[in-house]
Amino acid sequence: MLLARTIRFDESDLNIFDRPAAPDEWAVAGAFEFSNWSEADLTGKARQAFANGWLGLESFGRSTFVAIARAEPAERDAAIEALAQHFVEHYGAPDLDAARPVATEELSFIAELCADQTPNTLLIVERTLTETGVKESFRAIKPKDAELEAFAVHGDID
Repeated sequence: MLLARTIRFDESDLNIFDRPAAPDEWAVAGAFEFSNWSEADLTGKARQAFANGWLGLESFGRSTFVAIARAEPAERDAAIEALAQHFVEHYGAPDLDAARPVATEELSFIAELCADQTPNTLLIVERTLTETGVKESFRAIKPKDAELEAFAVHGDID
């Protein structure tokens, strides 16, 4: 199965998000965080998290990019448990049994988003706030095949 992992190309996430995700965390889009937001909430670093931040499932910080990666069933299950626990601790879910189906739905959504892609494809999320709520769009950036010259050394050994 394919899921999304946070990736950090440079240090910019450390500067643009209140809580940046660490590299290599399993991630979901995490739009649920913004479900009750209004334009008044969209300022500073919170605006950046809203506009294009993925939610890492270890730190519960944000990342600008995710890369598609293969996940084992045990990794998916651990991600579901972490997200369910987050729902209990931060969003008022009464218990893990109530939170687990919602967390499973979030992981199923990201798995569906990744399913037709190849590993190492980058994903970008863009969000806007509309009268009916949060609107998300996603864009995939395919990995480029490296040229042989990037790895081959030409010339004589002598």
